[in-house]
Amino acid sequence: MATEEVNKPPSLPPYSEMITKALDALDETNGSNKSAISKYIESTYGELPAGHSTLLSHHLNKMKESGELVFWKNNYMKPDPNAPPRRGRGRPPKPKDPLPPGIALFPPRPRGRPPKDPNAPPNPPKPKVSAGSGRPRGRPKKIARSVPATTAPPAGRPRGRPPKVKPPLTEVSVEQ
Repeated sequence: MATEEVNKPPSLPPYSEMITKALDALDETNGSNKSAISKYIESTYGELPAGHSTLLSHHLNKMKESGELVFWKNNYMKPDPNAPPRRGRGRPPKPKDPLPPGIALFPPRPRGRPPKDPNAPPNPPKPKVSAGSGRPRGRPKKIARSVPATTAPPAGRPRGRPPKVKPPLTEVSVEQ
């Protein structure tokens, strides 16, 4: 067997190290955005893996969550140890007063409607309201027509919109 040397790309430093070097080199007071960091890494280290932009995004997010970087106004920067923490949008939360010792909190109530008590007695049935009182609710009941339509109309209102009433025609006389 012949031993062949495979062309391996030069070893790259970890992404977190490349990102911090890029931020130091770019040295902007307002930080640097993702595209500027990416361009700097590409120009400095040359051959990068195929998923460079995905890897860069992943490592920037990881460093942001761990506190190594601060993300402000679409720019990444190193946190200033002397600066006060930046407040996000909206109203700040109210400060909570500490409870005196010896007082236990009850567990918070669960969300939603509480389940029915299986041992509770059943509710009494509601009394039925007579048909003639008040405004009719919902769809009117169907009325069975056993009598021909020429006889008296059924009690109550018929379904649907009533037909339009046409004004009677009047004769117009033309004088000659």
